[in-house]
Amino acid sequence: MAEVELPGLEELEEKRDRTFSRRVALVTAVYAVALAVAGLGGKYAMKEMLLAQQQASDQWAFYQAKVIREHQYRAQKLILEAQPAESSSLKGPERARLEALARTFAEEEKRYNAEKKDIEKDARKLEHQRDVYRNRDPYFDYAEVFLQIAIVCASVSILATSRPMLGISLVLALLGALLTINGFTLLVKIPLLHGTH
Repeated sequence: MAEVELPGLEELEEKRDRTFSRRVALVTAVYAVALAVAGLGGKYAMKEMLLAQQQASDQWAFYQAKVIREHQYRAQKLILEAQPAESSSLKGPERARLEALARTFAEEEKRYNAEKKDIEKDARKLEHQRDVYRNRDPYFDYAEVFLQIAIVCASVSILATSRPMLGISLVLALLGALLTINGFTLLVKIPLLHGTH
């Protein structure tokens, strides 16, 4: 009968520790991927927020220009409408020309009024987009923090061969992953993450 050599206790513990370390290293790699996704989500949210803010500012400047032009046409129309009443010497073609010019100014005033309303709607839509991206950004920021701490805890668990430390890292990573998902979907609003606007 052949003799079977059983591994010693130290050898079994060493093999168990290596298996634990490999598994934790794999889990840490998953954390790193989640961290990269959170980082990209945060950068995208910030970029889109700034872009929407710039576009909204441009629209409001355009709106203001339309308001100024509308007021200029209104003032010119009022001046022309007041002239025939003051000057009774205007007759026939001169009076008709002033009245036609006043009508043209009135039409331009109406056109600018209508255009500024469309511009205002566009500006408000852009402000809404800006606000949505601004609301997403803190979720990504906090997700990154939780995931970075989870990676550190996982590394410590490898060095100390500590399952409780791995458990802490799993909880932190789960929080980070949930915050990342919420950053994309905004399913849950956490008041602490939203400042007063």
